Amino acid sequence: MAMPVPHADGWTAADLDRMPENGLRYEVLNGQLVITTAPKPRHQLLIQCLARALAEAALSGSVVLAGVGVLTGDDEPIPDLIVVNGPIDWDARGIPAEQTQLVVEVVSRSTTLQDRMVKPVIYAEAGIPNYWRFEPNAFKGQLPGESLPVLFAYELGANHPYELIHRVAAGNVVTLRSPFDFTIDSKTLLP
Repeated sequence: MAMPVPHADGWTAADLDRMPENGLRYEVLNGQLVITTAPKPRHQLLIQCLARALAEAALSGSVVLAGVGVLTGDDEPIPDLIVVNGPIDWDARGIPAEQTQLVVEVVSRSTTLQDRMVKPVIYAEAGIPNYWRFEPNAFKGQLPGESLPVLFAYELGANHPYELIHRVAAGNVVTLRSPFDFTIDSKTLLP
């Protein structure tokens, strides 16, 4: 299957239905098509362990999903994990932003810019109340002695930018209160 051509004014989430099924991950961010390769096993292990822990702590009616798109107007970012509430159309391509309570990104070398700069803006503008970012690799701004992975937990502020609520290095336990009470030490997510 040939690669589709974008509209004159850019890509939309609807265009993702026309993408080839070739093992690549396609997202639309600010009208741009973003293509990434499959994540490394370490990245996926962290997501799997976190998904299991979140599912155990989630409130009744909440569902934890990995690798599912969030519909934010014409964009469709694909967070590593989401927590959603309400009825879910299990055959839809993505989940509406208004049902999404939490988005989680695990930064990898190929997604650094999107996970730290682009996606948080899209998620905040869509009104998603919570954004968590895990840094499993050494990163610029890492504090001396700060063990990996480091969790950055953000909540939506009054004017829709995210506000940093917690910065927690591995080996430290934190209880997050939103979207539900969740106690974690990120050290337990990786061997």
